[in-house]
Amino acid sequence: MSSVRRLMATMNHSGLKSGVSLWCRQSFSLRRATRAPLAVSYGGFRRFSVVSSSSGFSNDNREFVIVGGGNSAGYAARVFVEHGMADGRLCIVSKEAVAPYERPALTKGYLFPLDKKPARLPGFHTCVGSGGERQTSEWYKEHGIEVLYEDPVTAFDIQTQTLTTSSGKLLKYGSLIISTGCTAARIPEKSGGNLLGVHYIRDVADADSLVSSLESAKKVAIIGGGYVGMEVAAAAVGWKLDTTVIFPEDHLMPRLFTPPMALKYEELYKENGVKFLKGERIERFEAGPDGRVAAVKLESGHSVEADTVIVGIGAKPAVSPFEVVGLNSAIGGLQVDSQFRTRVPGIFAIGDVAAFPLKIYDRMTRVEHVDHARKSAEHCVRALLSAHTQPYDYLPYFYSRVFEYEGSARKVWWQFFGDNVGHAVHVGNFDPKIATFWLDDTGRLNGVFLESGSPEEFQLLPKLARARPVIDIAKLQSASSVEAALEIARSAL
Repeated sequence: MSSVRRLMATMNHSGLKSGVSLWCRQSFSLRRATRAPLAVSYGGFRRFSVVSSSSGFSNDNREFVIVGGGNSAGYAARVFVEHGMADGRLCIVSKEAVAPYERPALTKGYLFPLDKKPARLPGFHTCVGSGGERQTSEWYKEHGIEVLYEDPVTAFDIQTQTLTTSSGKLLKYGSLIISTGCTAARIPEKSGGNLLGVHYIRDVADADSLVSSLESAKKVAIIGGGYVGMEVAAAAVGWKLDTTVIFPEDHLMPRLFTPPMALKYEELYKENGVKFLKGERIERFEAGPDGRVAAVKLESGHSVEADTVIVGIGAKPAVSPFEVVGLNSAIGGLQVDSQFRTRVPGIFAIGDVAAFPLKIYDRMTRVEHVDHARKSAEHCVRALLSAHTQPYDYLPYFYSRVFEYEGSARKVWWQFFGDNVGHAVHVGNFDPKIATFWLDDTGRLNGVFLESGSPEEFQLLPKLARARPVIDIAKLQSASSVEAALEIARSAL
């Protein structure tokens, strides 16, 4: 078995059906005196942290430190500001050169052709994705929040409550929120994974590099048929590039789509000139005389010419150097409870890196999605700063929007809520709507998917997924349209 195949076989994809029911309960309370040492109680253990009282942070003490500068960090910062607990108290340590931003744009609007109004910063800093204020670097300064850019944490000491950054800065924290997200799964270097022209997308620098390649590209190969594969392929169509999507499964988006659903989207992409190679595994990337990638060699012996390659084969939670706070070996990430507390008092984990109890389905899970990144950050900080003790009650949600650039003949926008398990009932002909309902043997709804819905129809989906009504399967199967099927489901609420 090739090294690439071993990598793809061992990737721990955190799908909706993952997880075991393991979590740690801790009692927690927070007491505070204005600008006094922070006192935190966990059961019978009490800890004090002396912190700086000025927004300039004249010493190395920080009352609250967020490690990671992604979506979760931006939304967490907003809650600190709302509670009046940011100015002179909060520090964000980031490996990126810019303030937190809405990461989904990187595989959507950011990749639009240059003549089709692509998204660019500062247009999509958090929290515009949820209708909030645009938090540029000036916003953080105005609210007394220290942000350390391009200075990731490299070492961590629980006993001394200190962090060391790549520049050598030593930070002492009172409460620590780990928001490090994920790193892209990569093709090994010996298999050509680091060749010029091979791209992975996790941050805005990656997206800038890809856009630069697309400007001169002729033939694009996309490795992986999931979120990244579908969204990047749609963008490549806008650039009018020869595009091939290669993946080992038998259809697109296998973690969510059923084969009939996938077929409709595959046909749409084919109509736009995209080619698919299914059931194929990568052996290596081959370089041309100039050292740039020139071809994708497959285990089947076939070869695909490509001067630009985008790899989207999953991601791994970025747990280093925080493994000691407790890993979830089954689904990856850092184990937390329903308030995002790790087993170490005063240390929390949010967003993609957190393995948390999914209350609605009574299991542990880890969700790599912007909706959870936002909501977990808000829940965690409110629990930290107030008497808020309600458990996190997340409803799984995924969406995609592609082909939205000017001149596109057909825009695609779908949403999914709930759990994609059980018997799938498909309704609609993709003209433009389709809907899929997942039901158990009794007709109880588990999950629901809708393409090209109206605002009112999309608003119905989470109500259905959370209520889980029992629906007459025969009526649903005989529905004459998507609208009729949704009305049948609505009437069961």
